[in-house]
Amino acid sequence: MEDIDAMFSDLLGEMDILAQSLQAEIEPPEPDFEPPGLKAFSPSVFVSLNNLADNDLDSLMADLVADLGLVEDEMTADKGILIPPQEGPQFPAPPSLGTIKPSESLLPAAPKPSLPEEAEAKDKADKIKLALEKLKEAKIRKLVIKVVMNDGSSKALMVDEKQTVRDVLDSLLEKTHCQASIDWTLYETNPILQIERVLEDHEFLVEGLSAWTRDSENKILFLERPDKYAVFKDPQNFYIWKKNKQLLKDVNQKEKEVLLTENFCGPSVIVPDLEGILYLKEDGKKSWKRRYFLLRASGIYYVPKGKTKTSCDLASFIQFDNVNVYYGVDYKNKHKAPTDFCFVLKHPQIQKDSNYIKYLCCEDKPTLGLWVTSIRIAKYGVTLYDNHKAALCRTTSSYSSWTNRAASNQSAQPRSPNVAVKANGAAPQTAPPPKPATTRFNEPSKKV
Repeated sequence: MEDIDAMFSDLLGEMDILAQSLQAEIEPPEPDFEPPGLKAFSPSVFVSLNNLADNDLDSLMADLVADLGLVEDEMTADKGILIPPQEGPQFPAPPSLGTIKPSESLLPAAPKPSLPEEAEAKDKADKIKLALEKLKEAKIRKLVIKVVMNDGSSKALMVDEKQTVRDVLDSLLEKTHCQASIDWTLYETNPILQIERVLEDHEFLVEGLSAWTRDSENKILFLERPDKYAVFKDPQNFYIWKKNKQLLKDVNQKEKEVLLTENFCGPSVIVPDLEGILYLKEDGKKSWKRRYFLLRASGIYYVPKGKTKTSCDLASFIQFDNVNVYYGVDYKNKHKAPTDFCFVLKHPQIQKDSNYIKYLCCEDKPTLGLWVTSIRIAKYGVTLYDNHKAALCRTTSSYSSWTNRAASNQSAQPRSPNVAVKANGAAPQTAPPPKPATTRFNEPSKKV
């Protein structure tokens, strides 16, 4: 009897294992028209495939086909392999034609003619289904985002997790035919916190968007920001900012190059020697206090009350490892700031009001630009310099290729009036050559 019980227990165990294995082979149901992993993103930036126009959908499909060509080749090769038939249970033979009634037919009924609207909807649904299948086949996560252009229009764009902001910028510049410039940038806005910032060219765009919540109203803008690489255009405004204003204006190009070489091409990047009075917003209050702040490579420090500016008396305010710097928008009304020239330091994961956000206010706009750019230099170091060189190189090559095409077209076609530059796709104009700088320092330049 004990042997029979043991055999019965073993049989039940084997049946349980078999049932679990069969259950594991059942594929999960396919999601509705929204790829997995995209539910955490904001509706303002994520574009539903159902809402895309036909031309945008066709463009995205073309990108998918181009990116996933290797996957399709592998699938085609797999389908070409013949699998030998396997032995299985015998089924009864189908009935002969003699047993079928005249009213019955083996052929399926012809489909009813559909309206043009129904055919168009079905064609779009098939495209969406094919797009989702290709997204599943890809091992790299892809997002369809909406980028707001500087003329108010928007453009749907597909990006993957390996694309940097620079890659997306190059794609947008190519599709919109904007005038080549290093000032073009992707600009992040957060209406809830009323903050905005320049996305750095080396950042991975998908990684940055992953911090957004689905109910947020954040947006990505495509626009020109002269302050993006202002430090490389006029380094004297950041590294010798204490000098006389007229002296700063008289700096020539050679002296600018010397400043850049001294501060960015050494063993380590030299951070601007920046210090001064800023207004600090108290946690959880709308009151602001004046404090004396100093910028260092590792972060921002302040002088406690009754102390001096010596290193031993300085207190750490914030480190740059896990925070980004943002411009504050209309903080004079929102937070009762002394001025509208505010900047914010916060972790990228924080998307709503929090006591972990640091608010600072400057006296004027030049001081605001000085602090924000200097913080970016301290945080990113030589990477910021490399971003500028790469942007300058790509911009120069794009401008050269366009001028060559324009010259060839002008030789084959009659003259036409100049076309104004627009960010939504108009042809660019030839930029005038820069004027040579003739002024110099009134006194010998000193090493910073």
